[in-house]
Order: sequence, then C-alpha cells, then structure tokens
Amino acid sequence: MKVSFVIPCYRSAQTLPGVVNEIEETMKTLSKYEWELVLVNDCSPDDTFETIKTIASVRNNVVGISLAKNFGQHAALMAGFREATGDIVVALDDDGQTPANEVGKLLDGIESGADVVYASYRNKKHSAFRNFGSSVNEKMLRIMLGKPKDLFISSYFAAKRFVVDDMLRYENSYPYVIGLVLRATKNIINVDVTHREREVGTSGYTLKKLLGLWFNGFTAFSIKPLRIATFLGVITAIAGFAYGIYTIIKKFIVPDVPLGFSAMMSALVFIGGMIMLMLGMIGEYVGRMYISMNNSPQYVVREKTNEKNC
Repeated sequence: MKVSFVIPCYRSAQTLPGVVNEIEETMKTLSKYEWELVLVNDCSPDDTFETIKTIASVRNNVVGISLAKNFGQHAALMAGFREATGDIVVALDDDGQTPANEVGKLLDGIESGADVVYASYRNKKHSAFRNFGSSVNEKMLRIMLGKPKDLFISSYFAAKRFVVDDMLRYENSYPYVIGLVLRATKNIINVDVTHREREVGTSGYTLKKLLGLWFNGFTAFSIKPLRIATFLGVITAIAGFAYGIYTIIKKFIVPDVPLGFSAMMSALVFIGGMIMLMLGMIGEYVGRMYISMNNSPQYVVREKTNEKNC
C-alpha cells in the first residue's frame, strides 16, 4: 500500500527539514508501505518554499506546491489531497508538534478497519489561547456538525482513499476538512499519540483566523445557525407579545402608571438587534452562495516541483 503525507506549510523553513527527516526514518521501519510526501506552501513570507524545493531536489517522492496567496490551512490541505496518489492519506503539521514517528499507530487504525483515524493527545502543548480555540471548535463541531462527543479532532489524521476522493468532490470556495470528513463517514476512531512542545516560532492561528475558521465551519456544512435564528425570532416575538399583554392588563389595573418610555426603547433596541443579527446570518449564507456561483477557487497554484510522483 502507498501512504501519502500531506503537510500544509507556513513559516516552517526551520522546522520542515526535521519533520521530513523524521517521516523518512519512520517509513524505513514500516517497509510494507510505499510513501510519498506532498508539501504545500501557503504563501509563506519566509523561505519555506525554497526549503521545499531543496527537499524535493534530493527526493523524487516529494512534491512541492506553492499557492499564489495565503488561502488558509484547509485550502492548502485540499491542494495537497488533489496531488496525493496514496491508498492512505496522512495529514500532519509542519512544526514538529505532531510526531511523525508515531504514524504507525494511525496506519494500524486504518488497517484494523477504520475509515479515518485521528490522533488524540493526553497533554496538549499548545498555548492557552490555542487550547481555548480548540475547545470552542470542539463545542461548535458537536452542536453544528453532529460530531460524537467522545471523538477528538486534530490536525494529525489518516484517511482511506475513498474518504479523500469524496472530500475532493467538494469544489466550493470555503473548504472545511473536518466537515468533509464527517460528511463522508462515521467510522472514525482515535489513537493516543504524544504532543510535543513547539521548538521554533509561534502558531500561525491568530484570533481573526480562528474566528474565520469557526464561522466557515458552521456556515459551510450546517443550516443550524439559521434554525437558531428562527428559534430566537420566535422566542422574541412571544416575549414581545406577552409583554404587550402585561402592559395592557397593568394599564387597566393601575391606570395612573405611565407606559414607560425606557421599557419601550429597550424592547425596540433588543428586537432591532435580533433582526439585524438574523439578517446578517442570512446575508452570510447568500454571500457564500454568490461567491460559489462565481466559481471562486479554493486555491491558486503558482508553482510545483517534482510533478511526476514515483
């Protein structure tokens, strides 16, 4: 069987050679597998693609892809998946925190019958901010996409070819890999691996990028936000109707009590805010539909190295 490693790369000129060497040494011990490596430079501002070209120049089973601008981790993964030819596709990070030398655990999970195997970590070595982002993402996946509560999702996973092929059927502008996996199969398991400390640099995920990722996740693969907006609209309407009845009854019982300008303005501001929120949510969906209808690309490839895999 052939294993394709796909690594989205951003600011990893220093860490990437070590990750590639670790994959190479590990696969020597797993001799029953052929392997290839697809490195996707997500328009990194440093010398990452020069590093990729150097790696590919001495290894004929390494393909380098450079995107024309920063499209994000999930778009970079999709670019790598389209280039991968393996029976099993493994995605991992470029910073060395996801241990390539434990890929055998993921492959064993695939061999045991799972369609997708995610690495899970007993002790995550991310920053507090990144861990908070992961916990929010975890809750969002459960609520919006129906992820099982006991399933841990990470950036280090292995998937069978048919799952990747199904993911590649998605050609719209906002790919969300986790949503695509959950759409394709429920036969997903976890295996425990070690999570390492980051040795160089900091995470590329800023608050803005994390917010964009969450918003993309729950608008690209779920209509639950619209249903929540509808539910809130119904609750608000009921509350407004009940308050109106209360005001009328109160006026009959105590005629001298003023109707209350402040209460009226509070209700108007609240209802107006809810309407704007719901219109904004609907507008987001309509905008994404418009962009998709215009065939906006997931990514644009500027350059490739070693296009013919061995």
